[in-house]
Amino acid sequence: MRLSSATLALGVCLSASLGALHAQKPKTAPKTAPAKAESTPGLKSAFDKATMEAYVRHLFVWGPTITVKVEDPKPSPVAGFQTVTIVASAGAASQSEDFLVSKDGKHILQGKVYGVADSPFKDELSKLKTDLSPSFGAPGAPVVVVVFSDFECQYCKQEAKTIRESIPKEYPTQVRVYFKDFPLDAIHPWARQAAIAGRCVFRQAPTAFWDYHDWMFEHQGEINADNVKNKALEFAGTKKLDTLMLGQCIDSKATEHEVDKTVAEGKSLQVNSTPTIFLNGRKIPGSVAWPQLKQVIDFELEYQKTTADAGEKCCEVKLPSPLNK
Repeated sequence: MRLSSATLALGVCLSASLGALHAQKPKTAPKTAPAKAESTPGLKSAFDKATMEAYVRHLFVWGPTITVKVEDPKPSPVAGFQTVTIVASAGAASQSEDFLVSKDGKHILQGKVYGVADSPFKDELSKLKTDLSPSFGAPGAPVVVVVFSDFECQYCKQEAKTIRESIPKEYPTQVRVYFKDFPLDAIHPWARQAAIAGRCVFRQAPTAFWDYHDWMFEHQGEINADNVKNKALEFAGTKKLDTLMLGQCIDSKATEHEVDKTVAEGKSLQVNSTPTIFLNGRKIPGSVAWPQLKQVIDFELEYQKTTADAGEKCCEVKLPSPLNK
């Protein structure tokens, strides 16, 4: 389920008086007092949380089943405005949006604010963390693809096949791919357990993760909530992994916090469906046919020849060492 977003505003006033001085002074023009960030009584303001909530509920027909939270104003990159974030949620679905509110509280703007000196995907790049994530492709590649996926999702199976077959063949040194778990618990009963098992495989043998990834998608139609653990152990047997260790890891949910971390990361990036791809920070939701995905990769490769503001360096977290440039 996707939730959308909206717009609103606040006003201020201040009065000042001059006291009489003991000695008479020459007459001067009255000075205008500076405005304060406070509401004018009786006027609607976007900084009033109840007013803002009522406005966006009416705008988007958000009934009582949807929770709407209006956060406190924050500084805005645009002069004369403040930023107010709205967070809407219903069950497992959630979405947050930033609104620019004029300082008088009367108007709001909804939209993305870009700094021309920065990448248009600066915010997304700052949130993508690829450390300790399964990956394949050349380190230092100019194009980084981060995939948020769900092992129970049929569209993810389709996209996974496209990425696994086409990228290594077409871009052996130019693209690096990272995998992020994003199980849709509300509609996929065994996706989370499959994600936990995958992280257990990755812990035991990092190079075996992609074999697990391919095997689980290939056997997706045979898996259910009752046999997902056994299927993971079945895979482990084909790769001579330690099935006892893997079973203990799955039963104890030792890697669930890692899955929760990638889910939280996805939500911070407004991921609400799978698959969702970030290509050098550019968000591409849904399953994408290879010709279209290839066009975006080629475009980004050309762009990176002149402006290297993305690629591997943007999405990799290294230890603070003078040897790590």
